[in-house]
This record gives sequence, C-alpha cells and structure tokens, in this order.
Amino acid sequence: MREHDPTDIRGEEREQAEMRRKTQLAANLEADDFKWIMSNKRGRRFVWRLLEKAGVYRSSFTGNSETFFREGQRNLGLQILGLIHAHTPELYATMLSEQKDHERSERTNDH
Repeated sequence: MREHDPTDIRGEEREQAEMRRKTQLAANLEADDFKWIMSNKRGRRFVWRLLEKAGVYRSSFTGNSETFFREGQRNLGLQILGLIHAHTPELYATMLSEQKDHERSERTNDH
C-alpha cells in the first residue's frame, strides 16, 4: 500500500479521474441492466409488481408510525420509477397498457 502524499496534486487528480471513471462504468452497467429488464414483457410485469408492492400509486399515510415504513417502501418504488423515466420512458406506457390488458383479462376470466 502506498503512502498518501498530500503534495502530489497529479496523483490526486489521477485518483479522482479513476474514481469518476469507475462511477460512470457502474452507472452505465445499472442503466444497461435496467433497459434489459424493461425490454421484456416479463421484466415489465415484474417491475410493475415491485411498484405496486412499494405503494407508489397509493397513499402511505396511516395515521400512525406505520406511515414511516410505508414511506420507506414508497421511496424505493419512486427510485425505480425514476430509473424507468431516465432510461426507458417509452416503455412506461407499454407497461401500463400491458397491465390494463392483464387486469381486463382477469376480470373477464372471473365472470
């Protein structure tokens, strides 16, 4: 392990550049993975279930401390929704349409 030299400005700049590069690579990998999930009907169905379980489309207020737990779940769902809008906004409408079709077919099968 090398010692840290606070006067080595170029060394610091190289380390910062390397950290930025690694951060960018990780962000690109996350975006690519998410695009892959959303590119498949089964993946979109899975993401929809996550959003539903997270409570993104309902109020989290309960009037007691359970609200804090629900808000934590909802926050994760909102992060997923942010990924959708950042990386696959065109597939959000597709996912909604597929979900409506699924609900419609379930109602028809129940009768």
